[in-house]
Amino acid sequence: MNKKIIIMGAGGHAKVIADIIEKSSDILLGFLDDTKPKGEVIIKEKQYKVIGKIDECVDMQSENNDIEFIIGIGSNIIRKNISQKYHNLKYYTAVHPSSQIALDVEIGEGTVLMANSCINTSAKIGKHCIINTGAIVEHDNEISNYVHISPKATLCGTVKIGELTHIGAGSTIKNNTNICNNCVIGAGAVVVKDIKRSATYIGVPAKEMIIIRER
Repeated sequence: MNKKIIIMGAGGHAKVIADIIEKSSDILLGFLDDTKPKGEVIIKEKQYKVIGKIDECVDMQSENNDIEFIIGIGSNIIRKNISQKYHNLKYYTAVHPSSQIALDVEIGEGTVLMANSCINTSAKIGKHCIINTGAIVEHDNEISNYVHISPKATLCGTVKIGELTHIGAGSTIKNNTNICNNCVIGAGAVVVKDIKRSATYIGVPAKEMIIIRER
């Protein structure tokens, strides 16, 4: 049976999710957004529109319990805040048909798996994560809630990623490596040892970025 979906947010990330919903043969009812007027067309080809503000989700859910929601916002912390504020909603998990997913993978609600992503055996992915285009999550990975794995990033075997961490595009995480909560791994970085301090890491091998402030 086709699911009926509403996307919370109406930016670029939300439009990519709309494409996944379309390709999954589910039904997109529209977008909720606090910065765009009701009725604004987000995707012209299908006339997908903004149908209200984000806080209208509660009334929409109570009126139709069959509706599912997904948070189409790239910011990890905003996804966390929205999911906690509206924790009673039914959340949709968006999986692009081209994703490669092993049989014993666990995927939390509200997570998005984009085109050509690969999730290998015994991996566990938390709630409201983004596994972006062409990202590789190898065997026995543990991805906590509200993590974003950017396009073409590669997580080798038995990697653990803490909550709210952002893994940049094209970066590589060595096997058997742990990364703590609230980190940013820069685009193209190579992480070869555990990261235990919340900060931004760049380079090959990845090192903490030092910010020098002028006096």
